[in-house]
Amino acid sequence: MKKRNPSSPALGKKKTEWAPYLLISPAVILIVGVMLYPLCKTFYLAFQNYNPAMPFANGFCGFDNFIKIFTTGEFYSALVVSLKWVVAEVILQVVFGMIVALILNQKFRGRGFFRALVFVPWAMSGVLTAVLFSLIYNQNYGVLNDLLTKIGLISENVAWLASTKVILGAVVVAELWRGIPFFAISLLAGMQGLSQDVYEAARVDGANKIKTFIYVTLPLLKDTIVLTTLLRTIWEFNSVDLIYSLTGGGPVGKTTTLSMLIANQALTTNNYGYGSAISVVSFFILAIIAVIYMKASGFGKGSEE
Repeated sequence: MKKRNPSSPALGKKKTEWAPYLLISPAVILIVGVMLYPLCKTFYLAFQNYNPAMPFANGFCGFDNFIKIFTTGEFYSALVVSLKWVVAEVILQVVFGMIVALILNQKFRGRGFFRALVFVPWAMSGVLTAVLFSLIYNQNYGVLNDLLTKIGLISENVAWLASTKVILGAVVVAELWRGIPFFAISLLAGMQGLSQDVYEAARVDGANKIKTFIYVTLPLLKDTIVLTTLLRTIWEFNSVDLIYSLTGGGPVGKTTTLSMLIANQALTTNNYGYGSAISVVSFFILAIIAVIYMKASGFGKGSEE
């Protein structure tokens, strides 16, 4: 029987076919380890009683965790706070981000410096932002109370992080400061890619700046706006670092979003099974929101459609 030559074309072809898979294998392993395994583990724990502090009670519990979710008020309260948080953040961030992007799209001296400066808050972590705003909001020596007192808007210091009336708004402003740069940079990048011929045609037709923005800029930026708002909705819905560092979900649950509820179940009560069940419910809520939003916005379709 004739032995095959190791250098034959058949073996060389086989090596060539496996080469792409070998090259992408590190990325695949990383994705499986970082994303797929935790996701499967969360779905598994959602049907378990799992508390490291009480190992004798651990085991399969069926749908008990989900029944507990929908029969207790803490889930619905956290869901309402989450919706308020996401709607306020996304709307305000896209509006102010658009304003900043329009300003930075103009030609003026030092434009490159200000473009880099705008990106700084986005590069800061949620924990660092929480420390910064905890100093700003401090009731006794915070700069915000001092400024508002000097201009006569308040007569006594406000406990921004303790008052149930203003706490959610205070945290929204802190996250707003960090989130505006994302929209500003994304929308500015979209504006830089728009053809100037369209704007020349609009000027020839007598359109002013407001009409040009409404009928030219916004339609051309539609896909960018839809994608960035969807991404930001998902990120804000899952945001936990700034809220956890700034308020811990308090006072009396006024800033307890679903993500904060999950974190509290894991870090405070060690009830990983119940926390995982809330994570699964949150996953499906986000999936439904994403599908409806993409369908309603017509993402990927031309502005003429």
